[in-house]
Amino acid sequence: MQVAVVWFRNSLRIHDNPVLSWAYESENVDLILPIYIFDEKIHLRSTQTMAEHRLRFQFDCVENLHQNLKNKFDLDLHIFSGDCLEVFESLREQLQPFEVILLHEYSTNPRDRKQSETIENKLISTNQTWSAKSFPSSQTILDIEAIVGSSGYKPPKSMKDMIRLFKTEFGDYENIIFETNDPNPSSLKRSQGLSVNSKYQVSLDKIQPLLTASGYFLGGENEAISRLEKKVTSQHDYVKNFSKPKSISTNVQGNPMEPTTTGLSPYISTGCLSIRRLWNSCSEIQQSSEHTVPPVSLHGQIMFREMFYLLSRSVENWDQDSGNSQCKEIEWGELDNALLDSWDSGQTGFPLIDAMMRQLNATGWMHHLGRHAVSCFLTRGQLWQNWTHGRDIFERKLIDSDWALNNGNWLWLAGVAPFSMPYYRIYNPCPDSKSSLNVETKDAEFIRYWVPELSEFPSKYIFEPHLAPLHIQESVGCLIGKDYPNPIIDRKESRKKNLQSFKLSLEKLR
Repeated sequence: MQVAVVWFRNSLRIHDNPVLSWAYESENVDLILPIYIFDEKIHLRSTQTMAEHRLRFQFDCVENLHQNLKNKFDLDLHIFSGDCLEVFESLREQLQPFEVILLHEYSTNPRDRKQSETIENKLISTNQTWSAKSFPSSQTILDIEAIVGSSGYKPPKSMKDMIRLFKTEFGDYENIIFETNDPNPSSLKRSQGLSVNSKYQVSLDKIQPLLTASGYFLGGENEAISRLEKKVTSQHDYVKNFSKPKSISTNVQGNPMEPTTTGLSPYISTGCLSIRRLWNSCSEIQQSSEHTVPPVSLHGQIMFREMFYLLSRSVENWDQDSGNSQCKEIEWGELDNALLDSWDSGQTGFPLIDAMMRQLNATGWMHHLGRHAVSCFLTRGQLWQNWTHGRDIFERKLIDSDWALNNGNWLWLAGVAPFSMPYYRIYNPCPDSKSSLNVETKDAEFIRYWVPELSEFPSKYIFEPHLAPLHIQESVGCLIGKDYPNPIIDRKESRKKNLQSFKLSLEKLR
């Protein structure tokens, strides 16, 4: 008998999941063993690579996957905690009577690839009854490995390059409806579930008390489908008129938690929502009338995502600040832990920066223009710190954390990549109503919510409270320098100095 071990890693869903569909429908598979591995020790509600909100979101995703597999396919998701190779070695002992095929999804993430390589070398190749099958990633529209390995491939540097590539691959790409692969539970069930016992096995009930409570964004496929319906499929005008650069960075007025964008990025990054399903939903709406086009449209945002996946696989040292063809080696300042800690904790004395960082710390999410603001502030704008420091903090904290995209975004926003905006375009961390950061400034609800020390400040002074006369500070009960920090840096002087330093670094590279 053949057992299919379905290893869930980056596609925590049952819809449009080619790995699960293949196992469920294959005539050669008799038994299915779905598994998920928590491969890091949980300490103080977090792990080495996941801060508390990212870890909780991941847990919610796994918990919902467990429920859906049971309810729709009568399959038990087996949860393990420990080193991946050791987990599989324990499964090998349990599955000795069977012929086993390990099914897993392709990934560009070096950590995933290293795990797969280790298991291939130390388990699959040394056991005659074990084999492995890798499926092209269902996390992307493109088959990344096939595109990167094709003759004539050149790393894309712009949306024009991506449009050219999509036209080559798909023709009329904007109207295409991609085929999705959904297993049909009502069809004749060819494969049944299998149960095993392992010392690495753990119940979700044992993990949950170690975690923080669920946040505003509840993880899981069910929540992903609900949000897709609420924000996309039922909102035709929103989709047709969507323009990412025009979205408000300070969230929905009256709800400082809810994004003005779709808020689907956490569900896409964890694979709770198929990227093809999102693309198709947009295509079906856009076919009916005029609509925005890439790069500002929803399709354009997906194509940018694909670009970063391609670059992450084809550019050596994609996550490094040296030896990386997509990164100018700027001479950043020495690591200043005091500055970095102030930025990280939302205590810079710049209310917009602090509000954005406090939102990240409290929810694990931030609007893309908020990410523009805080990354520019940390790097070329004010603090002159290496972009990798901010990248590492985002990697742990963002619930939509994605290795390919996080590195791509920081390269872009630090001004060091070929696809970056000009380095001299510095965001003002104290914006007005005309700022390209699209901040709501009249009522400043977002600032008042996330920086409650300033909740009573007049809007006139709330983005630069240190400029408020002392009698105003006293009247609202917030003394700058005591109840809220003074600016940790002179924004104008630092901007001027950093622009000169960036220019000098570029001249040295010529």
